[in-house]
Amino acid sequence: MNEYLLSLLLGIIEGLTEFLPVSSTAHLRIAEALLNISLTSGYWKMYTIVIQLGAILCLPVYFRARIAKFLSTFPGGEHGDRTVLTHPLGLTLVAFVVTAVPAFLLTKVIGKHLESLYIIGSSLFIGGIVMWVVDAMNARWEKAGPEAPQSRIHTWRMEDMSLTQAVWIGACQILSAVFPGTSRSMSTIVAGQLAGMSRASALEFSFFLSIPTMVVATCYDLLKSLRHGAANPIGTSSIDTHGWTLLAIGFVVSFIIAYASVAWFMAWVRRRGFAPFAVYRIILGTAVLMWMSRAG
Repeated sequence: MNEYLLSLLLGIIEGLTEFLPVSSTAHLRIAEALLNISLTSGYWKMYTIVIQLGAILCLPVYFRARIAKFLSTFPGGEHGDRTVLTHPLGLTLVAFVVTAVPAFLLTKVIGKHLESLYIIGSSLFIGGIVMWVVDAMNARWEKAGPEAPQSRIHTWRMEDMSLTQAVWIGACQILSAVFPGTSRSMSTIVAGQLAGMSRASALEFSFFLSIPTMVVATCYDLLKSLRHGAANPIGTSSIDTHGWTLLAIGFVVSFIIAYASVAWFMAWVRRRGFAPFAVYRIILGTAVLMWMSRAG
């Protein structure tokens, strides 16, 4: 395949799947297998990191007004009843720390599982079932709204989250690091719903949590790829004009597609929920497992 077309395609895949609960890692790994290319070493390893950065940067742009509001109300919150730890920004950092420490300690396990399409297919399938069941449990209360008595949902805005909810969501996000295909977005959304959050509040917190989580993880991977002691080091001086052009295409395309997908996803979830994404995960996971069983 023409490398410019390949860069365009990979940028679209990354931007479209990074924030939807369908796992960008799974889709890039499947694309790698279908297109018979290697994205795990050399230049293309750094390329996947760069396009992920493109997707990440859409979040502070899209949520710039919300971020400005949170910064202006820190640490007391809009009603003056919050602290450094219970303010939305503090809760985001708490959840990040809960995820980051165990995930870092499990890097060897994570690396091993990244190569397995069996793990990815199973994670897609199981995660789809869990997402469907949890969303169905909350669907009645979502429709009834905040005024419904004895509702399972008691947190309708990210501003009203508790410290316990943030810790729980951060702990559940570890699954997405250990088992690629689980999806960071899926694990945080489902965790939020189980903890009594509405679809919209769980989704918004998922987006905010992804900013520090993905920035730190991506920059760490980039530094590992650039340093001379790495197994497959990449020096920026060794990249020619063609290589920089491919990086630029993937970065820009990933940013644009990710921005559009976040805007669309926020609007979709408020009206219709997560069931279609759960069905897609189940179908894709089944297809991957069938493909691997025949290939084996």
